[in-house]
Amino acid sequence: MLIPQAGVLDPDGHAYLPVPYRTPSRPPISVWEQRAAITWLRESGRAQVDENALFAMVEQMRQITDTAAAKTRRARREVERRSATPATRRTPPAPLPPPAAEGPAGGEPVRPFEVIEQW
Repeated sequence: MLIPQAGVLDPDGHAYLPVPYRTPSRPPISVWEQRAAITWLRESGRAQVDENALFAMVEQMRQITDTAAAKTRRARREVERRSATPATRRTPPAPLPPPAAEGPAGGEPVRPFEVIEQW
């Protein structure tokens, strides 16, 4: 397991010293996530930002991002499905014309067969 850590410049300015998290169970976060979380916390009225509030805000921001990505993906798929099947206006089929009183095309009346073969 990798323990997340940061580094600080040595007072002499020759090397970076590793500085691990106070609580190693915390997930690693990037600098921009940390800055964005502090900005959000300060905008919500918090003058002091502690470690718990910072990581809670980072987790909330990640959940918002994951939810938005899932919604965007789902919305894009729904649009693709709708465009794949054109929405045509369905009209009921026209009624069939009534059968003609006369026989086939010649106008002769229809007569039954006189001889029926037995198979």
